[in-house]
Amino acid sequence: MNEPVFWIAPIAAILAMIFAWRFFSDMRKQDEGTELMRTIGSHVRVGAMAYLRQQYKIMLGVVIVVAAIFAFLAYYLHVQSPWLPITFIFGSFFSALAGYFGMQTATLASTRTTAAARDSLPNALRIAFRSGAVMGLVVVGLGLGNLVVWFLAIDQLGPMLHEVFPAAFPDIDHDSGSYLVLLTTTVLTFGMGASLQALFARVGGGIYTKAADVGADLVGKVEAGIPEDDPRNPATIADNVGDNVGDVAGMGADLFESYCGSILAACALGAAAYVTDSTMQLKAVVAPLGIAGIGIMLSIIGVFLVKTEEGADQKQLLGALAKGINISAALIVVASAILLQVLGIDNAWGVWGAVVAGLVTGIVIGQSTEYYTSAHYSPTKSIAAAAQGGAATTVIAGIGVGMLSTVIPVLAVGLGTILSFLFASGFDVSNMSQGLYGVAIAAVGMLSTLGITLASDAYGPIADNAGGNAEMSGLGPEVRNRTDALDSMGNTTAATGKGFAIGSAALTALALIASYVEVIRIDMIKAGLTELTLHGGMAPVATADATLVDFMIHYNVTLLNPIVLVAIFLGAMVAFTFSGLTVQAVGRAAQMMVEEVRRQFQEDEGILKGTSDPDYERCVAISTVGAQREMVVPSLIAVAAPVLVGLIFGVAGVIGLLIGGLSAGFVLAVFLSNSGGAWDNAKKYIEAGHHGGKSSAAHRASVIGDTIGDPFKDTSGPSLNILIKLMSIVAIVMTGVTVTYSLM
Repeated sequence: MNEPVFWIAPIAAILAMIFAWRFFSDMRKQDEGTELMRTIGSHVRVGAMAYLRQQYKIMLGVVIVVAAIFAFLAYYLHVQSPWLPITFIFGSFFSALAGYFGMQTATLASTRTTAAARDSLPNALRIAFRSGAVMGLVVVGLGLGNLVVWFLAIDQLGPMLHEVFPAAFPDIDHDSGSYLVLLTTTVLTFGMGASLQALFARVGGGIYTKAADVGADLVGKVEAGIPEDDPRNPATIADNVGDNVGDVAGMGADLFESYCGSILAACALGAAAYVTDSTMQLKAVVAPLGIAGIGIMLSIIGVFLVKTEEGADQKQLLGALAKGINISAALIVVASAILLQVLGIDNAWGVWGAVVAGLVTGIVIGQSTEYYTSAHYSPTKSIAAAAQGGAATTVIAGIGVGMLSTVIPVLAVGLGTILSFLFASGFDVSNMSQGLYGVAIAAVGMLSTLGITLASDAYGPIADNAGGNAEMSGLGPEVRNRTDALDSMGNTTAATGKGFAIGSAALTALALIASYVEVIRIDMIKAGLTELTLHGGMAPVATADATLVDFMIHYNVTLLNPIVLVAIFLGAMVAFTFSGLTVQAVGRAAQMMVEEVRRQFQEDEGILKGTSDPDYERCVAISTVGAQREMVVPSLIAVAAPVLVGLIFGVAGVIGLLIGGLSAGFVLAVFLSNSGGAWDNAKKYIEAGHHGGKSSAAHRASVIGDTIGDPFKDTSGPSLNILIKLMSIVAIVMTGVTVTYSLM
């Protein structure tokens, strides 16, 4: 790469890993507390790692099988990129590795956070947040570092491999516009492995954590009347393990995939937008890599700005966190403008406008999520008030809040998409290629400060586990007050993080759908289809020179085409079917947990009396087995849907499927995540002493609402983010099959 700005990316990736190691090392040096605190932390850590080992065993088998299929398609049928089997394996591995590093850090940090809370709230916040930053920096460091390595590897190794395997690795003139298009779309296949691993991590982790949570709440709180995280509850260790499995490993893999996908889509669309100008084409490819690199550096600065004073309430804690995130966001606005001017890209201010549009969209979605899910605002308070009327009114109120919460995110993503398109296209709506490049750049802008925004999300389960450890260790009320303050902020940051993840998924999926057409162009040329026939008596055009509009005309991608309409319905159906399967999976796994906790209480009366210990390991094993068994079918649907639709209905059907899945999946994900978050915080609002407090009728009703919301906010909702991106990635990597073997 001859463009100097390109080298910002590898430098930033290395810095991210250096600071992640520094924060991890600093955390390891902190006091772990008493022997009992260390023992409880060890139970959680062992359970979490046991789950990951089991999940990775299953994923290893899946990866081997899928990679073998890709190898057959690439090396025998020659309908896939020869790099796909290799990039698929690496994408899956590094997505899993990011989750593993985050899990290892979180399970070690929670005990140390509890120990620090015995003396100081500021020190406890520093340990918890910087440990969360390890996750954030590892995700962006591994993600951006991998992309840089793959760009360089394919660029340098491609010609050598052509000499050895001329049929498999085509030779393309490096100076032609088609070369960078081929290079970027080839690296785009890295996202396939990352997406599949992310879906398994999210679905499996979500089922695990909510099966344990529901079992612990229904039998422990409602039936036995014991407090949350009480050591007498057999499911409490499994519950704490689940926080790490779902919200650390799962979220890390999810956003690793979003981060890589947004950058890769922007690179591919940039190469396509400037295919006739090789100089500007390289700048368009390098720009998203440079913006991501600058974002990493500014995220590191933001992490150091997050600090608070002793005795801070939730508002002050949220303010401390917002300070770090907002300053990083403000600096990226300035830094990206400078970078684009130095780079000298065409319409630099328009591209910068797209970056800002993405950033603002992310902030608006985050603030909207906080408003609808935080106990400081009226929507959640209204659910708490409705709990006085019983479980039915609690559920009705929560569903209503969740539905209303979709308005602002949908408007924000819609407006952000239109503005980024107009800015990048120079307000010329006919300039489709550069406009879609702007949409992809907006997704990069939204995720540019992922290093610190993901830190705020990974911080949540660390604080939650710290509170659980304090309760189970019998520490004093002043310690529990500090951990409760951290935990309360963690609930809000977790809900905000989920909203951010959903918004970034929507923009990334839009960019991936646009990239799909560019991959079709390459696969058509490979298949010998060098000319596009256009309907309506229009003259044919060369495939290499065809515009996006030409492809839409050729494949008749219009709302008047019944194939497109049917495929849109199918896409919406997939989103609801997937959600239904994951919710039912949680229900089945939770039923097993409920029966086990009841069995232990009935067979050993000493557990509730505190004279004998419950069997924690049995509950951990039940959640592990249930999650592994239940995650397979929903994950297969996400992979199978675009392949089958492509084979039956062709390219037009696939585009309709992706649009239907994106539109329905995005709105459904917002509804599920926000309604679940609002139910959860309504319960905590009542537990703080409102409407009768703990053990009141309102509290029991709110626990029912929270239990219903658990699979909504921690399983189905977050998993939909990956579903809509994974379907796009699968469609992209299977374009060769679709173009060659489609029935229509």
